[in-house]
Amino acid sequence: MAAVVVKYNELKALGVEVLAVSTDSRFTHKIWQEQELSKIVEGGVPFPMLSDAGGAIGEVYGVYDAAAGVDIRGRFIIDPDGVIRGAEILTPEVGRNVSELFRQVKAFQHVVKTGEVTPSGWQPGKPTLKPGYALAGNVWKEWKVDHAFS
Repeated sequence: MAAVVVKYNELKALGVEVLAVSTDSRFTHKIWQEQELSKIVEGGVPFPMLSDAGGAIGEVYGVYDAAAGVDIRGRFIIDPDGVIRGAEILTPEVGRNVSELFRQVKAFQHVVKTGEVTPSGWQPGKPTLKPGYALAGNVWKEWKVDHAFS
């Protein structure tokens, strides 16, 4: 979460709102903020940390582990219409990638703005695909695998 805090203003500039949700109580959030996060990142977390006591929110998003009584770590990209456009769910021992979050947000915004499709590894300024009948069987002419890595 600290990496998201560091990039929060850049996310806001993209029109993104960030919410953190966990099964921890608001009191646990407060202590975690004061004793840990504020020491990692000056000022701590600038966005809401919500308590999902009982896991109702996590249940809806498919991340609540009832046996453990916790929400599994997840990241969801939800568009302004409330549609989940992307999700990443990882167990605690593997951290999430904030750079990939930015790439995905920019890709979804590009798709909405242009109607084009952003292929694997797409970055702003890289080739996109225009969906339609003419593309069927011709993707190989428009997109190369090395585009995913450059």
